[in-house]
Amino acid sequence: MEHPLIPNLDNLTLEELGTKVSELHKKLGIATRSGNGYLCNQIRMALESYQNKHMAKLQESYNSTELDKKFDDIIDIS
Repeated sequence: MEHPLIPNLDNLTLEELGTKVSELHKKLGIATRSGNGYLCNQIRMALESYQNKHMAKLQESYNSTELDKKFDDIIDIS
């Protein structure tokens, strides 16, 4: 489940998203050691939001690469 209070993540770059995911993993570790279950759940929801957007942007960048377009006219599967 994604966190409902996370703002629109469309304007963040892949680097910014990756940095935020890393920060949230560190915070989740701290929250887990403190034993605060509610905080852990909130961080997990925020982490899921950032990870989903990061994966979507990675997929989008992969689909738009020149490598993908290079083989369109060479390989015909029809």
